[in-house]
Amino acid sequence: MIIWLAFVAAGLLLLFMLMTGMLDDAIPDDERRKKWTEVINQILNALFTIMCLYQHPKIFHHLVLLLRWRPDGDREEIRKVYCKDGASRPHDRAHMLVVVVLLHVTCFAQYYCCALFWSYTRKDRPDWALNIGYGLGTGCPVVAGLYTAYSPLGRKEPDTEESAAAAPAEAAAAAQDHNSRTENDDVEIKIYNRRVVVSSPEWSGGLFDCCDDGTVCALSATCTFCVFGWNMKRLGFGNMYVHAFTFILLCVAPFLIFSVTALNIHDDEIRDTVVAVGVLLGFCGFLYGGFWRSQMRKRYKLPGGRSAWWWCGSAAVGDCAKWLFCWTCALAQEVRTANFYDVEDDRFVAVLGARNGEGAPCLCRSRASRPPRRTHGACRARPCLTTRRAAAAG
Repeated sequence: MIIWLAFVAAGLLLLFMLMTGMLDDAIPDDERRKKWTEVINQILNALFTIMCLYQHPKIFHHLVLLLRWRPDGDREEIRKVYCKDGASRPHDRAHMLVVVVLLHVTCFAQYYCCALFWSYTRKDRPDWALNIGYGLGTGCPVVAGLYTAYSPLGRKEPDTEESAAAAPAEAAAAAQDHNSRTENDDVEIKIYNRRVVVSSPEWSGGLFDCCDDGTVCALSATCTFCVFGWNMKRLGFGNMYVHAFTFILLCVAPFLIFSVTALNIHDDEIRDTVVAVGVLLGFCGFLYGGFWRSQMRKRYKLPGGRSAWWWCGSAAVGDCAKWLFCWTCALAQEVRTANFYDVEDDRFVAVLGARNGEGAPCLCRSRASRPPRRTHGACRARPCLTTRRAAAAG
């Protein structure tokens, strides 16, 4: 986002200076100034199209949640995005649908403008059609923001009658859920001894210990986007498909869009520069993985690394650098770590008092149906001292 804002700010500043005549002395030729204006407009069009492609999977997911409207998670998830404090509002589904439709219109208006920029030259492009796209693309998000703020979605307190009517049902559901959880906890204590929260978890192996799990390493290298989305879902960071498609678009869309934009620029040096910028932005798309690695580390209290001084003393910078220069190793380490622990209430949990296949006490994962695997960390299943001595004596 910061990189995108920097490019947009620079482009808007140059466009403002060209339109106000501040660069007339530097570029005295009027035709040349028009060419530069067209180049900057093409670049800004590409940047705004990339941002719409980045946001559109999330907006589509919100539309699916509104149309599906299931009580077991969909309503709470969408209310956290559009309702103040995530609380229920009267007719909130209809109000949120209005906002989501306006955001969809914004994205499609930008795609419409992008098609005009790519299909017509500067002299043949119809101004009225472009102005319609500009109006919709600018007005719809403003209306959506105002509607969210001043409609019932933005009110501080939910409707009193609806809350009073829903209170008994919610209390009964909470009591039933509490009883079922208590019963499940009793069963788990009997079967698995005791589930414990891992207060100081560790990464499963080092960054370059890819051979610890060859399957995970191979999938991380060949199916990076799919594995990333699947891992984010089971760690509780959102929808799998939204993450996968967003990651793909962030890495692929800048290169494709800037390459097509370069075809409409009739200057070899500027064309090569635009293509290079597209390649650079596509490479920076891997920062998306670094950002979520940082979120995973913070939520589950994973260590940031011993060599923090390499990354200017910031573990977040280190997370992004690992994804930029070795995304396969970083993703494989994240998947191995998620395989090693169980996730419960945004925490890593394990089982205390379990025994491995040889009868030795160990701290292991709670899914007893899965066979023990070779891993790193405090929960590694290994023979006890008595077993090793007996094997050595034999």
